[in-house]
Amino acid sequence: MFPSKRNFHLNFPAVSFISVHHRYSNAEKERQRERRMNAPTKKKIQKKCKIRGYNIKPEALDEILSFVIRFELTEQDEAIELVLEQLEHESIKSTVIDVEPVQRVVNLLLEADAKEEETFEAFASSSSAIAVIDVFDVPRYKYDAIRRNFYRCPESLPLKGDAAAKSALYRDRFLLLSQRLSRDQNFSKPAFESERSQFRSREISPIQSLVGQKGRKWVMGVISQLEDGHFYLEDLTASVKISLSDAKITTGFFLENTIVVAEGEMVSAEGIFQIYSCGFPPLEDRDKSLQVLAGHDFFGGGTFTREEAIRQEEMEKRAVNDMFVILSDIFVDQEEAMGKLEIVLDAFESEEVVPSLFVFMGDFCSEPYTQASGSFSILRLQFGRLGKIIAARSRLKENSRFLFIPGPGDIGPSTVLPRCRLPKCLTEELQKYIPDAIFSSNPCRVKFYTQEIVFFRQDQLYSMSRSSLVPPSVTETTDPFQHYVATITHQSHLCPLPLTKQPIIWNYDHGLDLYPTPHTIVLGERSPQKAFKYTGTTCFNTGSFSRDSTFVVYRPCSQEVELSSL
Repeated sequence: MFPSKRNFHLNFPAVSFISVHHRYSNAEKERQRERRMNAPTKKKIQKKCKIRGYNIKPEALDEILSFVIRFELTEQDEAIELVLEQLEHESIKSTVIDVEPVQRVVNLLLEADAKEEETFEAFASSSSAIAVIDVFDVPRYKYDAIRRNFYRCPESLPLKGDAAAKSALYRDRFLLLSQRLSRDQNFSKPAFESERSQFRSREISPIQSLVGQKGRKWVMGVISQLEDGHFYLEDLTASVKISLSDAKITTGFFLENTIVVAEGEMVSAEGIFQIYSCGFPPLEDRDKSLQVLAGHDFFGGGTFTREEAIRQEEMEKRAVNDMFVILSDIFVDQEEAMGKLEIVLDAFESEEVVPSLFVFMGDFCSEPYTQASGSFSILRLQFGRLGKIIAARSRLKENSRFLFIPGPGDIGPSTVLPRCRLPKCLTEELQKYIPDAIFSSNPCRVKFYTQEIVFFRQDQLYSMSRSSLVPPSVTETTDPFQHYVATITHQSHLCPLPLTKQPIIWNYDHGLDLYPTPHTIVLGERSPQKAFKYTGTTCFNTGSFSRDSTFVVYRPCSQEVELSSL
């Protein structure tokens, strides 16, 4: 029997209200639960944006969150970094992130995600495990001392900088080492006065504050020669005349323009800062530096997501047979040198596993090239002969890669650093035989899976030794090469010599940076072969192949260095 009309109107609305209210309550509870679960992720996104110097609008935050929660919890940090890194390539005109650029980036990432596996497989092939990076293509970053973070500079920079570019060169070097020193516990300000009294504080004082102060102070500055024969210590606040006569120094060459940390006191009568102990800013663990950089690509060649980095590390560990053969000074104009090169190539041609990479560093002429010599056409043919010699070894041609880096005496616009690659008009004949030959800058950077390797061909060991303001310390070592390595690693720069001794392109000084410290530094010097592991970084000198018949075999998997010779 159907219910009466009255009963129908009394009962139906009540049942419907309870049902709808029940469904609404469940949905609301689900939304609240999701908000609670996503709250930590939202805070994490906001924090990472703040580290990079951005504020983010709520709509943009929700857009990033919707992309990030697609990933597992262990991968969400990497997903956030990926979005923020891609946002840097967008033309964001303010420090506030709006929703439109975020939507563009998320859409691009979702499209790329469908092809991720295919792209990764292509990248993981043996030919693409090695990435060669020209330093003129390396992005430039500056440190903002107010926000305490790095930011990326415009992509294109003129080769000829103005006067401001020269002063920026020194300021950028100083700020780079200053921010590194600020994280060193030995030079941080004590948290409590009791600690200050118990241990002598090494807190860095601005040079400007030394005026009228008594007692010993720690300062950080650039050694400058503002007057002939008189040296000063200079930071961003002021400069002060210094005396190094009684200074105890650490390992390294203390040159004009190097950045030092010094302890001393003002001699009131003379206005001189008497230095008692002096050293370079302490190094920082590479992993710690990478954490601070917030995903910035200082080395060049791109960055890996966490998942990609793990896979790359696994493949790197399995690449036990990969090896690099590195030679410096290959004089193509000398029959003897070409004969020795053929012996080396024949030996590796007969190996069961041929080298992954041959690195040929200049000079490629026995005498420095000058336009007055009029030997360009001959040199061009000699490069063609070098290509023919390589092509005659079929296994090497098919399975190895060949990288050419110019030396200080090779053809080029000038002796300024960094040096551009060898001109195409010179290497065309060689490329007819070796079409895949790579010609890069000096210095040059190579990425082998996750490992970062820097190649630098320059004769500056003896120049640095002669230019040292005080005799090097013999407390830890008497080896000039170890002093050389300590200098460039602590300065985070390949060439800390004064610009009067070695000119540098002001706008591309960052191409000589060693920050974060790379895994391996390969130096091409006409000094005896040496290998030295310094604070976790493998450093070695190849020696001169044409003069001394020396070369190096390097196994990147184990960072093993084999000093070799004929």
